[in-house]
Amino acid sequence: MSNAPLMPKATAVWLVENTSLSFSQVADFCKLHELEVKAIADGEADQGIRGLDPITSGQITREEIERGQNNENYRLQLAVSKVRLPPMKPRKGPRYTPVSRRQDRPNAILWLVRNHPELKDSAIMRLVGTTKTTIAAIRDRTHWNAQNLTPSDPVTLGLCSQIDLDMEVAKGAKANPDAVLHKEEAEVDTLLPTEITTGEPERELDVQSVFAKLKQLKRDDEDDDGDDDRR
Repeated sequence: MSNAPLMPKATAVWLVENTSLSFSQVADFCKLHELEVKAIADGEADQGIRGLDPITSGQITREEIERGQNNENYRLQLAVSKVRLPPMKPRKGPRYTPVSRRQDRPNAILWLVRNHPELKDSAIMRLVGTTKTTIAAIRDRTHWNAQNLTPSDPVTLGLCSQIDLDMEVAKGAKANPDAVLHKEEAEVDTLLPTEITTGEPERELDVQSVFAKLKQLKRDDEDDDGDDDRR
């Protein structure tokens, strides 16, 4: 259980208004700065905040508050919850995807299929919350909207986090290293030769021919000047 009460500022508002606890006691219990509690008491920081009674919410007992009011050095303790919640089990099955983003799932699946062939269908299902039927249709290009699909990163689309994607890719690479090797070989094969990417090499500059052209231009200019003088 957390050491701070639920809604600490609202709890601090109630304690300031309904008890004679010191600012330091309220600040310590609510895990706030003492100046924050003072601002609440002065009406500078509690605008719009409705006080929350920690007694009725079961976070502290009335006896505990009385102990604090009788002893300024006493530090209030949160009440121990009598309700024991069972531990959360990891969720199984596909991830839930909001309705507004479900139309982006086919694009994300296509991106995963193309860029991470090492991922199994179960991993793709966990990442974007889809079904094996949809994945198979996109792999086979039999999806009803296959012509209009555009590969899109599921992280950019907000369908999964980068951490989740990295974890699934790492698991897939470990379980299926051959797929990673084939992907790297395909990337190498698609690289263009240097002749195309850098263009044809430039020809070496002929210094003698350049000077010869400059001399010829100079002679032509002198001849033109001589003709102008005779005129």
